[in-house]
Amino acid sequence: MRKDIHPSYIPCKVVCNCGSEFVTRSTKASIHVEICSACHPFYTGAVRVMDTEGRIEKFKKKYAKKA
Repeated sequence: MRKDIHPSYIPCKVVCNCGSEFVTRSTKASIHVEICSACHPFYTGAVRVMDTEGRIEKFKKKYAKKA
């Protein structure tokens, strides 16, 4: 790589809206994010499973042939 054309790669503090903070490396000194692994529903186990069977039955009932 050529010298003096690349940005410096420095330690970076990442702050989430939920209040959690962690340190990584980036070209910026600090990054503010809206959601992180500490508050995301997928990682916290708060994911709601949709009732797919009920939705299918509702669809069939709505679009069933009228005899």
